[in-house]
Amino acid sequence: MATSSLNCGVCDLRNISKLSAIWCTECDEGLCEGCQEHHSLSKGSRNHTVIPISEYRKLPSDVIKISQFCDKHNEKYIIYCKKHECPCCSSCIVQSHNRCDEIVKLDDVIKNAKTSNTFYEIEQTLLEVVENIGKIRQDRQKNQLTLSETRKQIEKEIAETRIAINNHIDKIQADIIKELCASEDKESRKIGQLLISLEEKQQEILSLQDIISDIKQNASDLQTFLSMKRIEKEVSGTEEYIRSISANDNLKKIVLSFRINTAIKNLISDIQNFGWITVENKPSNIELTTRKQNKLK
Repeated sequence: MATSSLNCGVCDLRNISKLSAIWCTECDEGLCEGCQEHHSLSKGSRNHTVIPISEYRKLPSDVIKISQFCDKHNEKYIIYCKKHECPCCSSCIVQSHNRCDEIVKLDDVIKNAKTSNTFYEIEQTLLEVVENIGKIRQDRQKNQLTLSETRKQIEKEIAETRIAINNHIDKIQADIIKELCASEDKESRKIGQLLISLEEKQQEILSLQDIISDIKQNASDLQTFLSMKRIEKEVSGTEEYIRSISANDNLKKIVLSFRINTAIKNLISDIQNFGWITVENKPSNIELTTRKQNKLK
């Protein structure tokens, strides 16, 4: 059975601990320098394939675990069953594969395995898979970057739309405030003009009252009579002025009011979101290598 031990297998059997110098792939064990010499001269092992122990260390653990001996019967594999795709020892053949038709020598199957078309195809397939994985990773990384860039662009578009809405709302707000101020100013000027006129009339009446008081104390009857006629006309004119003010709506209360545009109300109540984000799955333009598939067609 294959082992990752670096001690000489033969010396271990003799209870001697020595580090291996080589590894015999057929004996499936390491050998020290002393045992290596005997191994290379022995008739049964002189043609065995050996590799330096340093090279053996480089093998993957899964490969090292592969043994040339059956783990069930502890016998060396000698036959390959094509039907079950497995190596067999002599005991395996008798117990489990005596009815299998596709039985061949294991040496014939593994001969030139490293230079076989199957080995080459596996190498090419691995290269193809690595290449395809690289293409897919590059495509996905590109897509990931595109998502980030698109998200930033959408955020910019949303911000620009918000600014445009704000600017528009600011403008129509400024317009209505301007109209409000203009309306207040116009009506206030009308009231102001009326107040000035009323103040003038009031001063005229107060002046007439002073005149009446002086006449009453110091004027003759003739002066009083003629003055009364003149004052009477002036008072009559003032009364007519007051009646005209009442008649032409100058005394009605002026009230400012505001009725909001229903579209503004609807903007608040009807618009519940800024827009919609959609996620689409579009075909990728990535071209994967399919050398093996094309070859099989």
